[in-house]
Amino acid sequence: MPLSTQTIQLIAVLVSLLAGTGLIVLRLRASKQPTSLRKIIIPPLGMATGFIMFAFPITHIPWIWGLSAFGTGMLIFAFPLIVTTRLERVESNIYVKRSKAFIFIMVALLLIRLSLHGVVEQYMSIPQTGALFYLLAFGMIIPWRLAMVSDFMRLQKVEA
Repeated sequence: MPLSTQTIQLIAVLVSLLAGTGLIVLRLRASKQPTSLRKIIIPPLGMATGFIMFAFPITHIPWIWGLSAFGTGMLIFAFPLIVTTRLERVESNIYVKRSKAFIFIMVALLLIRLSLHGVVEQYMSIPQTGALFYLLAFGMIIPWRLAMVSDFMRLQKVEA
C-alpha cells in the first residue's frame, strides 16, 4: 500500500527535526574538541554529493527558483551562523567557541525552514521541495564554512 502525501510530509518533517536536533548536539560536542581545517571543510564537501539528486527528473526545478533558494541561504540564513561562530586559540589548538545564541539561532532557522516547507509544498512536489531546501541549506553552509576557514587560517598565522 503506497504512503499518502500527508504521511510522506509528516515523515519529512520528523526527519528534518531529527537532523536539526542532531546538528545542534553535534555542534555543541564539537566545541569541546580542537578543530582542524579538515573538520571545517568536510561537511560542505560531503553535502555536495546531494547534487546527484538533480540527475533525476523528479527533482528538477526552474533555474530561477534554485538560484533564489541558494542566494537566500547565502545572503540571509548564513549570516546568523557566521556572526555566532567564532574560533579561538587555546595554547596550540584552535577550538570553535560556543555561542550562547547558537542553539537559539539553529532552532529558529529550523522552525523557519519547517514553516516554509509547508507553504512551498503547496506549489510543487515533495521531491522538488526537498531539492529547493537542499539548495537553501547548501547556500547557507558555504559562506558559513568559508568564514570559519578564514578565521582558522588567521589563527594559524598567529602561531607561526
